Amino acid sequence: MKKLYKSKTDKKICGVCGGVAEYLDIDPTVVRLICAILIFSLGTGILAYIVAAIVMPEEY
Repeated sequence: MKKLYKSKTDKKICGVCGGVAEYLDIDPTVVRLICAILIFSLGTGILAYIVAAIVMPEEY
């Protein structure tokens, strides 16, 4: 069973987007672009990112 973790290897700020990309097995750039679009268009992306950075465990 796959688990969602913050990435240690593909990390720009906290590793949230890299971890989501590893979990979904897609390119991290796609996840970062979606996150940026949510942040700039709706403003809810920043809140979701902060919550994910706090809640998601670090990859070991």
